[in-house]
Amino acid sequence: MTGWLILLAMFGTTLAFLFTLRLRGSTLTLAAAALVFGAAGYALQGRPGLPGTRHSIADAAPPLALAGARHALFGTFTPAERWLIIADSYARSGDTMGAADLLRSAIRQHPRDPELWTGYANALVDHAHMLTPAARLAFGRATALSPDTPGPRFFLGLALLRSGDRAGALEQWSAILAAAPPNASWRPMVEGGVRVAASRAL
Repeated sequence: MTGWLILLAMFGTTLAFLFTLRLRGSTLTLAAAALVFGAAGYALQGRPGLPGTRHSIADAAPPLALAGARHALFGTFTPAERWLIIADSYARSGDTMGAADLLRSAIRQHPRDPELWTGYANALVDHAHMLTPAARLAFGRATALSPDTPGPRFFLGLALLRSGDRAGALEQWSAILAAAPPNASWRPMVEGGVRVAASRAL
């Protein structure tokens, strides 16, 4: 549990520093990638369900800090952002079900917003600590609403990686890169995902 507290403290400090510097573009993308994949690696190595460890609520992996990656892929000032900020605060306090319920309510009001569907899927993954059928359906809905947006497929890949499915994550991210413009600002983050998924050890 101490490791998770240190990780969360590092996240908070780093995100506050980035906010103060008002980072944008490729710098923000690379910073977001480092945070997301560092946490994903820690989550895979430290999952309490692995043999030889005790499973308790206190040991459960906290939600990943996905705001930086979300901003890199969807933008910063979007209609969904106010909902997602509130959901993030619920998740940080440990109420992952509250975060999912909030985003489900937001979807009822804005059923054609792919960022909300993606956020809802991420919230479901955070709550279950793995990719569930409901989360996969939400990711699918987000992709159907905006097939040319890389965000839903990127976060689906991250959910697959967090669930131990490296091959599935690699498939999602490789497909994104195959269709991505070479100068896309978020491309380095996806390339980082490919390297993580292709690596034998995180």
